[in-house]
Amino acid sequence: MLFLLNLGSFIQNQILKMKWLSQLIIFLLDNLGISQNTKIGNSIHFFIYDVIKITLLLCIMIFFISYLQTYFPAERSKKILLKFNGLLGNIVAALLGTVTPFCSCSSIPFAKVLLNKGAMLGTILAFMMGVTTLSLPSIIMLRKVMRPKLLIIFISITCTGIIIVGYIFNFFQYFLF
Repeated sequence: MLFLLNLGSFIQNQILKMKWLSQLIIFLLDNLGISQNTKIGNSIHFFIYDVIKITLLLCIMIFFISYLQTYFPAERSKKILLKFNGLLGNIVAALLGTVTPFCSCSSIPFAKVLLNKGAMLGTILAFMMGVTTLSLPSIIMLRKVMRPKLLIIFISITCTGIIIVGYIFNFFQYFLF
């Protein structure tokens, strides 16, 4: 059990928080004669540490998400979204938006194809909102700044809002188009 606790602590501190990187930057700055105890030294340390850490985390995250998304191509998303309408369609669209390989810009042509194929407008909007607000990269990045309970509340409220907005647009689609 102690081994698991030590392993968890190592993963948390050295891999996720990258304390090794912070210590390396402090060592390099000290050798350059820049003390971390000064405002400028602390600012330089913060800047270098965060730029390297965020770049590494983004590269690793994008690699793994891209790998996972190869198992979930756009054609599969299109087939799934065309099967469902109404409230269930909005729920599926909001959840599907989190795992599809789209950014907010590339989801617009995809949405146009879905609309031309007969998908409901609210369902398409739910999908597009899910792509932008509930994507895996954004959830992973939010996990770095939010506690797990707060992140679950954020996801729940956002997903509920997306579903409601999609349902409202599906309702008004009959009156406007």
